Amino acid sequence: MANVIRFLILLATGYAVLVATVYLTQDRLIYMPSRDVTSTPADAGLDFQEVWLEPEADVRLHGWYLPGPEEDAPVLLFFHGNAGNIGHRLHSLQRFHEVGLAVLIIDYRGYGRSSGRPDAPGLHADAEAAWDYLREERGYATEDIVVFGRSLGAAVAARLAAERGPGAVILESAFTSAADLGAEIYPFLPVRWLIRHPYPVLEHVRRLEAPLLLVHAREDEIVPFEHARRLQAAAPGTPPILGLCGGHNDGFLRSGSLYTRGLQDFLAAAGLLRGGTP
Repeated sequence: MANVIRFLILLATGYAVLVATVYLTQDRLIYMPSRDVTSTPADAGLDFQEVWLEPEADVRLHGWYLPGPEEDAPVLLFFHGNAGNIGHRLHSLQRFHEVGLAVLIIDYRGYGRSSGRPDAPGLHADAEAAWDYLREERGYATEDIVVFGRSLGAAVAARLAAERGPGAVILESAFTSAADLGAEIYPFLPVRWLIRHPYPVLEHVRRLEAPLLLVHAREDEIVPFEHARRLQAAAPGTPPILGLCGGHNDGFLRSGSLYTRGLQDFLAAAGLLRGGTP
């Protein structure tokens, strides 16, 4: 009996240590920045301009502004996922150019050449600074801005769009909340008690007034397709889901023209682009 009790105490102690470690190190599980920006849009044959933003006195953000193929093109405000930096998003920038959009992409604080350390309030402040830059420095009307986010960036995009009311919203590979996703990945941990970066995407989606497109790979191995279904059910007006081939990180690449046509059709229906699929 004494051996059983000792075993249970060791087991409980080990579990407590695991829980404490996850709580204290969760930033490393959520944010995986790379500081080294080794490529630019010029490597993909795209014209661009360097952008620097200051959301706070001690934080400086780096980004790129890419003009659209037409002078009056709407602009896509691009929030990327939790790993890497803007230099890893050239394929996406090419796709958006093909669709007919100008693009502003930023690195969150702590990513690429941006200073600071990432956390949820900070990323939301970074998003607001990027929005204000488009409105105040570039002179874009609210209705000419498309807010786009992929994976973690979809959480950033959803909150910004709910608060600022852009012309359209595209959420790609989005989760319903970081707590929901964490509970699915780590069912043996009390994730909902531990998480300090909840990113409640579903709550923000409920408040959206702009046209919304959900984009998700059906075989997404990180964020299951069911998350897109739940977001669709929560959003006003039952927005469409553009189902992609491939997985979480390569769906937009493997889907090729299906992806670009889907974006064009959605933006045409929202009144931001002329045409669409004949």
